[in-house]
Amino acid sequence: MEVWRIDTANQKFGKEPVPAHWERLGGRALIARVLLDEVNPTCDPLGPNNKLILAPGLLVGHMLSSCDRISFGGKSPLTGGVKESNAGGTTGLKLVYLGIKTLLLEDAPKDDRWWVVYLNKEGATFEPALDLVGLGVYATAEKLLERYGKDVAIALIGPAGERLQLAAGIQNLDKDRVPSRIAARGGLGALMGSKHIKAIVIDAKDGNKPEIQDFESFKAAQKRFTKSLMEHPQTKIYADYGTNAMPGMSDGFGGMPTRNFSAGHFEGLDRIRGETMRELLLQRGGEAETTHACMPGCTIRCSNVYADENGKTIVSPLEYETVGLLGPNLGIDDLDAIARMNYEINDLGLDTIDIGAALGVAAEAGLMEFGDSKRAMELIQEIRQGTVLGRVLGNGAAVTGRALNVRRVPAVKGQAMSAYEPRAIKGTGVTYATSPQGADHTAGLTIRAKIDHLDPKVQAEVSRMVQINMAGYDSLGACVFAGNGFAGVPETIKQLIEARYGWEVAENFLQELGKTAIKLEREFNRKAGFTAADDRLPEFMRYEPLPPNNSVFDVSEEDLDHIFDDL
Repeated sequence: MEVWRIDTANQKFGKEPVPAHWERLGGRALIARVLLDEVNPTCDPLGPNNKLILAPGLLVGHMLSSCDRISFGGKSPLTGGVKESNAGGTTGLKLVYLGIKTLLLEDAPKDDRWWVVYLNKEGATFEPALDLVGLGVYATAEKLLERYGKDVAIALIGPAGERLQLAAGIQNLDKDRVPSRIAARGGLGALMGSKHIKAIVIDAKDGNKPEIQDFESFKAAQKRFTKSLMEHPQTKIYADYGTNAMPGMSDGFGGMPTRNFSAGHFEGLDRIRGETMRELLLQRGGEAETTHACMPGCTIRCSNVYADENGKTIVSPLEYETVGLLGPNLGIDDLDAIARMNYEINDLGLDTIDIGAALGVAAEAGLMEFGDSKRAMELIQEIRQGTVLGRVLGNGAAVTGRALNVRRVPAVKGQAMSAYEPRAIKGTGVTYATSPQGADHTAGLTIRAKIDHLDPKVQAEVSRMVQINMAGYDSLGACVFAGNGFAGVPETIKQLIEARYGWEVAENFLQELGKTAIKLEREFNRKAGFTAADDRLPEFMRYEPLPPNNSVFDVSEEDLDHIFDDL
């Protein structure tokens, strides 16, 4: 494996050996290590001194179910701190086939030309992207697949990334070559846009699968993991309903963000939940799919293809977080309307969580009525048109709140919360507050913990444990749902790593990897100027009771300040 460096200012490319202290890191942990080693924490996130980092996880490259994710990272344009955002699809797999441990996009062009970076076994070349500038994600992907062939992987940005909007993400092709898998959070699409890179095309046809040091041991561990994963009851639930299995549970705890996080119960729940969506898609048929894999080799198949009444695809996938933020958060109970908004936001290359939260803030400011999906779509079109209001909304909820003078803004470190209300699911609130990543449910969701979610005294330890595990999974390249399989046979993580690399690692390798990632991230944020005051939820959540439980977020500041003392 090698480090590939791309100088975007001078269009130069080089390969290097992997530094020894990077060898046993991957994904999220490797991104944090690279940032500390090579990026000034006080730099301008959209300036030439920041780097866009692509880092496959340690288990990527073998089509181990749900373990081929790609991590993107850099100093976040949205939060000003460390950022890792990961996605499914084929990008991670193809990078590993080219022998790339990490791909670093450095510096920034001094002119206004845009480029496609084309990677193959020989290295990297810059090819003009003039015909792609301004195009949406879907049209861009179609053109690139015509140009480079159907077997490439592609990471690309939409118009929002070109405009350096802070809620822009990086889209990746799924196994069906649809640019549907977005590394959405933290504004990394804007970072890619600051390098004037419209797309990265990875052609691995002459590449090789990574060598496995002990093939028999690896296959035996893989078999045990896959069996455990397929036998876990949640695997069947996610195959049937996708991530939109969650509305009933979230609302049941009084934790469904409703009308800009002003309530935790949505009266239109039955019209947007996963059971309703599955029945609707089965009735419609055609191109609709109730279960779909986002990456080759995934046995969970928690994705979907949402089709209209004629069986024609509207968007793939329609995920719970998107449903939550564009649905109940806006007072909208129409899945078709939510799916169409989802498509438009995807095509712009934006994070549906931060844009959904921004629209909620806009409704709070009187720019739309809650429940008005037509007006919500009009506001999304403002983003596409590049109006002043559209540019504000495209920068996410925190910027929108400041611009419109709204105090109820559901964000931490500048990043919007996803569809789990922290006054009702307080452990996830601890994660939102204390994760170096900002308000991000994927950093440590606690809704399935067997605890009283309203008891402030038990939340910090649960959040700490889950945050460490999730940082470990993000460093392995494993989907959160792969954790259901590993939980039943945790020893297979050690076995897979040792068989793949020939290393000797501890039984708790996952936790040690996660602790390393969080320690490095916290150190980068400290050097960037973050303090304990940044590890807080919005103040209104401490004094504004949330119906129906009328709870506030009352986990002690002492618990928040000391959660990671013994990493």
